[in-house]
Amino acid sequence: MSKTYNMAGWRVGFVVGNSKIIQGLRTLKTNLDYGIFSALQTAAETALQLPDSYLQEVQNRYRTRRDFMVEGLAELGWNIPKPLAAMYLWVPCTRGMSSTDFALNVLQQTGVVVTPGNAFGPGGEGYVRISLIADCDRLGEALRRLKQANIRY
Repeated sequence: MSKTYNMAGWRVGFVVGNSKIIQGLRTLKTNLDYGIFSALQTAAETALQLPDSYLQEVQNRYRTRRDFMVEGLAELGWNIPKPLAAMYLWVPCTRGMSSTDFALNVLQQTGVVVTPGNAFGPGGEGYVRISLIADCDRLGEALRRLKQANIRY
């Protein structure tokens, strides 16, 4: 639900499996919380009834944004592989900079926020994550600022 139906931050799911294990999960969940907010349940139900064409629209939207950013970053020296299914890009930091230092440098020089890769664990060090949830006009502004500040790979 989160990514596919633009319900990021909300968690909706279900479980299927061994009835004894599921009963244990039910007991645990019953003691942890009281279920999902009813408006969110209604939103999830509505989302699941959307036609398949909606999913194609979402995929095309992210493909367009991905390609736009990959091409724009290539002009600044980055060679970013196109992810097959993601709403963000993993971009290597300028050589010799930690992901935190690089993200802070970008923010201070451009006002553009990128997420340090180390926020996602040690494997993310040396990279920043760039979100593709904004439209191409906004992403283009970020690229323009990077270019203006001469932030390159």
